[in-house]
Amino acid sequence: MKRTLLPALLAAAFLASAPGFGGADHSGPQLAQASSAAEVQLTEGTVKKVDKSAGKVTLAHGPLANLDMPAMTMVFRVTDAAWLDQMQAGDRIRFIAEQVGGALTVVRFEPVQ
Repeated sequence: MKRTLLPALLAAAFLASAPGFGGADHSGPQLAQASSAAEVQLTEGTVKKVDKSAGKVTLAHGPLANLDMPAMTMVFRVTDAAWLDQMQAGDRIRFIAEQVGGALTVVRFEPVQ
């Protein structure tokens, strides 16, 4: 009986300490924080065109990690039309874009000094 009890206890202790099988698993919150940081990372871009009447801006930008998009030039909507008064062709900005109502939209931006 002792021979079968010891392996069972060792197996239970091993499983309790292994990630995903009980015990303290600290990878969950760390992974959530890492993915959140990637989502809020600002991307650099250059303003190519501002279309105030349409509420859009054309940006040549680096990769957008949160959208799994490579570097390219494209048109974005903006969440605040007043931002377009602060942009002009040739300006360098940092921004975050997201899918909003099915359209790629700049949801945050700041000028590059």
